[in-house]
Amino acid sequence: MRVLAAILFFYQQLVLVYFAALNLLYAFFGYLGLRSVVVYSRELPQVALKDLLEREFYKPVTILVPAFNEEAGIVPSVRSLLSLHYPEFEVIVSNDGSTDRTLARMTEAFALVEVPQIYRRVLETLPVHRVLRSLRHPNLTVIDKERGGRSDALNAAVNLARYPLVCEVDADSLLDAEALLRASRLFIEDATVVGVGGTVRPMNGAVVREGQVLEMHLPRRWIERFQVLEYARAFFTGRAGWSRFGALLIISGAFGVFRREAVLEVGGYATDTVTEDMELVMRLHHRYRRSGRPYRIIFTPDPICWTEVPSDLGTLRRQRNRWHRGLLETLWRYRSMTFNPRYGTVGLMGVPYFWLFEALAPIIEVTGYVVLPVAFLLGIASPAFVGLFLLLAVLYGIVLSEMAVGIETMLLSRYPRIRDRLVLFAAAFLEFAGYRQILAVERLVAMFQIRRKRGIWGQMRRTGIGQALREAVGDLATSGGRPQASAEAPPDDAAGRHAVGS
Repeated sequence: MRVLAAILFFYQQLVLVYFAALNLLYAFFGYLGLRSVVVYSRELPQVALKDLLEREFYKPVTILVPAFNEEAGIVPSVRSLLSLHYPEFEVIVSNDGSTDRTLARMTEAFALVEVPQIYRRVLETLPVHRVLRSLRHPNLTVIDKERGGRSDALNAAVNLARYPLVCEVDADSLLDAEALLRASRLFIEDATVVGVGGTVRPMNGAVVREGQVLEMHLPRRWIERFQVLEYARAFFTGRAGWSRFGALLIISGAFGVFRREAVLEVGGYATDTVTEDMELVMRLHHRYRRSGRPYRIIFTPDPICWTEVPSDLGTLRRQRNRWHRGLLETLWRYRSMTFNPRYGTVGLMGVPYFWLFEALAPIIEVTGYVVLPVAFLLGIASPAFVGLFLLLAVLYGIVLSEMAVGIETMLLSRYPRIRDRLVLFAAAFLEFAGYRQILAVERLVAMFQIRRKRGIWGQMRRTGIGQALREAVGDLATSGGRPQASAEAPPDDAAGRHAVGS
C-alpha cells in the first residue's frame, strides 16, 4: 500500500508540473499570437494589397485541388476559386479516381474537353488517364488519374503546374477572395520564404453567397461550436507563436502556399502518411537546415480558408484519431531532429514540444483524470492539491480559450452578433465538461492503432455545407437539391492536430 501511495504521490506531482509547464507555454504563445494580430492589423493590409496590384508586383499561383468523390460540392468550390481576386492564377483539379459523378459534374459545368498535354513528370505518380481543359475558363485544368490517394493527386497537379507558387486547397473548402494576395505578398517581401500557412476557419453556420462567406453565425450544434473555439485557439495562439520562433511545423492541408521549386526539390508530397502536409513541412525544415541555406516557413493570420468541420461525434473521433496517428508517424520519421542543435529552434524547441505536449499529451491527460480521483479517495491527494490541479488543467485552460475567443470575436470581428459571442465564450467553459476528455481518450486509442491503421483515413461524413454551397451558386439543378455525404481520400490533414494542432 505504501508503494502504491508513493507512486500515486509522485505521479500526481508529475502531472501537476506537466500542466503547469503546458499552460505557461500556452500563455506565452497566446501573448505572441495576440501581438501578431494587433501588429498586423496596424499595417493596413488593404493598402499593401492595393499597391501590389497597381505595381503589378506579384507571383503567379497554381491552385491544387485534390478531389475524390466530391460531387456534392466540387462545382461551387471550383467556381469560388475561379472568382478569386488575383491577377494571374490557374486551378488544377486532380480527380483521384472518383467513383461518383465528380468528373461528370465538372465536365457539364465547365465544358471540359480532353487536350493533348506534354509535361515533365518530375514527381512519380500513378498513371494519368487524360488531361482536360475548360472551354469557358482558360485557367481551369482537370486531371483524370488512377486512384492513388490525396498525396499522389497533389503530386500529379504539381507536375502540371506552370507557376512558381503552388497553393493546396481542399475540395470542400472556400478561400476568401483576397486570400492569395495576402499569402503571396510574403513571398515577394522575403525571397527566403518557402512556405506560408493561413488561417483555417470552420464555415459551419456561415452565410455563403456566390462562393464567398459573407456573414458568420455560430452553428447550432455544440460539437461544431467547440471546434470553432479549437481552431481559433490553435491558429491565433499556437501557430502564430511558433512562426515567430521560426519553428512552425504545421501548415494545414486545407490551405497552404509553397514555392513549387522547393516542393519539387524535396520530392513532393509523401504518399505513405495520413498527414502529408505536416510531413512536407518537416521535410523542408530537415532539408534546408542540413544544407545551411536561409529559408522561412511562416504563418500569417490574414489569409482565410473556410472549411467544413465534422458535425457528428463519430466523424470527429475518426478525424482526431487520424491526426494523432499522423503526428506520431511524422515525429518518429524525423526523430533525429529532436534536441539536435543542427536544426536550430526546430530541433531544440519545436520537435521536443510536439513530442512532449502533443504526441504524449493523451497519456498524461487521461491518466491524470484517473489518478486524481483515486488518489483523493485514498487520502493521498489533499483538497488543496485537487484545487490546484483543477486550476491548472481546467480553469487556466479556460482563460487561454477566452483569450482566443477575444481575438476571434473582438479584434477580428468574426462574429458580429452579441449572442454568438456570448455562446462562444460559454463554449470555452463547457468544452471541459466531457468534450475535451472524449477527444483525449480517442487520441490515446490512436497511439495503439498506428500499425493497424497505417494509411487509413476512415469515412469522413459531411452534411449541410455542400447543400449551402450549391444554393449559394445556383447549382441545385445539377445536384438534385439533396445534400450528400462524401469520403475524404487517404491520406491527409496536418499536425498531430493538423488543422487544430498548436
